[in-house]
Amino acid sequence: MPAPPAAPRRHLVAVLVRDGVMPLELGAVHQLFGVARGADGERLYDVRTCAAAPGPVRTDADFTIDVPHGPEVLARADTVVVPASHALDDVDEADDVDDDVTPDLLATARPDARVASICTGAFVLARAGLLDGRRATTHWLSADRFRRAFPAVELDPDVLFTEDGRVFTSAGEAAGIDLCLHLVRSDHGAAVANDVARRTVVPPFRDGGQAQYVDVPVPEPAGDHTGPARSWALEHLDEPLSLDDLARHASMSTRTFTRRFRREVGLSPGAWLLQQRLLRARDLLERTDLPVDAVARRAGFGTGASLRQHFARALGVSPAAYRATFGPGPRPRIVSKVLPRVP
Repeated sequence: MPAPPAAPRRHLVAVLVRDGVMPLELGAVHQLFGVARGADGERLYDVRTCAAAPGPVRTDADFTIDVPHGPEVLARADTVVVPASHALDDVDEADDVDDDVTPDLLATARPDARVASICTGAFVLARAGLLDGRRATTHWLSADRFRRAFPAVELDPDVLFTEDGRVFTSAGEAAGIDLCLHLVRSDHGAAVANDVARRTVVPPFRDGGQAQYVDVPVPEPAGDHTGPARSWALEHLDEPLSLDDLARHASMSTRTFTRRFRREVGLSPGAWLLQQRLLRARDLLERTDLPVDAVARRAGFGTGASLRQHFARALGVSPAAYRATFGPGPRPRIVSKVLPRVP
């Protein structure tokens, strides 16, 4: 009697951890891939944690994890995921970084394996040369440092994750969830990915990118010649404001006002005014339940259509999506979409 056919090998995900690993990122990879099931309920992935050497690895919390596997897992893995490490990534590249994940270690992975990073784990991929000439992202707080260290990488700090061939990168910790769901979706389709999202109580897909989570830097004025005009403009953001209006309140010619404004603020008057209106709109969306059209009028955009256009260009999301994420009070509409009943 012939032997029954062997069960197909599950997709092996190796999570390569380092000293100071962030437990949320490590746990998210295990949870999201671990709950993925096929039509017959079979597990679709095996997830293994590995390090440069088996044994205890410090997390960035007050506990240590016991890593059972060494780099031999990398040679068998279909996907390699590198989470962030506060201990190793939050330093300048000029510093002496005692990171035992070397380019040679990553080179032991299969040539056809997918390689992904979460948050500042992108620094590891970049040091190994895996991101040269590729589009990538990392946490927005580390974007400037990343650009200085790796000018050959096409960094996009405004997105939640990137895909360039077999190499994937994601932004902050939660964006690692978006990336893992994307990988599941790529492997097994939207139905499986949506089921994983329901089981782990996360959105199956988030609109926009990192820009909506970034604190907008407002340059400190270097002088006060245009200060009265700026103060007046902030009190009248809901009104149409022209360059001539601003210059008149500063008692200057338009040309002189524009030159001094840029020198003092670091932006053109028009760019500064748009920035202030976006800040006002964000504040109203976060604190009030005013309709979008009313928010647009109070912030000086005039119409909801104009606000949506500027919001999409600056933040990558609609005002409604921004409010759903940051707005006041319970949001049952979003909850009902994210939390369908799981049989």
